[in-house]
Amino acid sequence: MAALEPKVYIVDDDEAVRESLALLLDSMDQNCQSFNSAGDFLHAYSGDMTGCLVLDIRMPGMNGLELQKQLNVQGSILPIIFVTGHGDVPMAVEAMQHGAVDFIQKPYREQDLLDKINMAIVLDENNRDALEHRHKIIEKLSTLTPREKEVMEMMVNGKANKVIAIDLGISQRTVEIHRARVMEKMETNSLAHLVKMVVAVENG
Repeated sequence: MAALEPKVYIVDDDEAVRESLALLLDSMDQNCQSFNSAGDFLHAYSGDMTGCLVLDIRMPGMNGLELQKQLNVQGSILPIIFVTGHGDVPMAVEAMQHGAVDFIQKPYREQDLLDKINMAIVLDENNRDALEHRHKIIEKLSTLTPREKEVMEMMVNGKANKVIAIDLGISQRTVEIHRARVMEKMETNSLAHLVKMVVAVENG
């Protein structure tokens, strides 16, 4: 499924805050959508939402932290900027520890919030590009036979063909054939690039 256009999702129980932020974003030609509760956003949430979430930390019912935890459970990578009131810094710190990208205290300068939103949208785009790149590598890895995977792991660990042949009890020529197939299936002719791809998947 294709990702949706980047959008700023505003979740705040204060209608005046939602409307003023929506007007500000509209004036910057930035798509946005407002929700008056964490529950409403969670109901509308889908994994193909892109952009960022501007989330009030204190709301009746489900608060911002609880929504963040629910989104984390669903594997969301949508960047979250928390909006906090005076005295909410400990909650904001907890939110950052759970993956929020930033927080801003009320009252805030509009430009400060816009800067944070723009950075979050860029971060979201970069994260999704990296995720797509990782998925493509995983798809390529899935085409390798068990023997090719064994050979590849030894290649990545810096073992020479002769050593791989001895370790696996096969001829050096057979190792060379497996090695060539690994490089072909992984669509690379560089061992350094192969190592980078494997590391990208392992660190993902």
